[in-house]
Amino acid sequence: MDECDGKCGTCAESDACTDPRKDMEMQAMKVSERMGKIKHKIMVASGKGGVGKSTVAVNLARALYDKGYKVGVLDADITGPSVPKLLGVENERLLAGSEGITPTDARGVKVISMALALSSPDSAVIWRGPMKMAAIRQFMSDVTWGDLDFLIIDLPPGTSDEPLSVIQLIPDLSGAIIVTTPQEVALLDSRKAVNMVKSMDVPVLGVIENMSGLRCPHCGEVLDIFKIGGGEKASEELGVTFLGAIPLDLDVTPLGDRGMTFIDQEGDTDAKKSFEEIVKRLIEKLDG
Repeated sequence: MDECDGKCGTCAESDACTDPRKDMEMQAMKVSERMGKIKHKIMVASGKGGVGKSTVAVNLARALYDKGYKVGVLDADITGPSVPKLLGVENERLLAGSEGITPTDARGVKVISMALALSSPDSAVIWRGPMKMAAIRQFMSDVTWGDLDFLIIDLPPGTSDEPLSVIQLIPDLSGAIIVTTPQEVALLDSRKAVNMVKSMDVPVLGVIENMSGLRCPHCGEVLDIFKIGGGEKASEELGVTFLGAIPLDLDVTPLGDRGMTFIDQEGDTDAKKSFEEIVKRLIEKLDG
């Protein structure tokens, strides 16, 4: 059967004939409609894995929500989703309604992730690029995000399919936050992430240096586990904003394992105080 050109007249009478180009156009319109109701769309990216990017993304979402904003998180890491675990909703499952897919509620923050569609936390998603791109597109077109102030998009590490898909699908991105750790091997890849974002004409909102020193719980001395200051130096050299540094915190890992964010823990830890300053600078930058 020849490919449908959309002019045969049969499509209006039967579902048997479908023009894939029209399907794509309709989905693009839905993406534009859904994303158009969201004021700020922010990518959180990193050049390499293991720098705490997802932890930064979920804490950013919680911090913004605590300030009274309406917030959603789109987990664009299709093959390695971790957002539901970090927000304590890993046992939830996606629900479809008449208007589309309903995002999971994580104590007020709307969440969508491939992890919420898997039968088991151990299920592997073995997909090539086009299938991952299709999933991200559906997360934008079919999810009932509603009116939001912020949509935080947690990307997988690197500069490949997923960030390119997001940038192509959302032409009015507010910008990208690049997360790094201070050591040279992480900074090398972070520079590539910054340059990728710049080359795609997306604003770089700033760089966050994570795991920046550890205050000894016994003597109070700050230990340079992964060095300190590399993220700020790289930001200056690349001509982008340095949003701030987050020190290592011994409570972050156990909190994440329990589905809690360090921004919500009681008391003023070094990590919490530093992150609150980062969020303040980010909001000022967006409002400016």
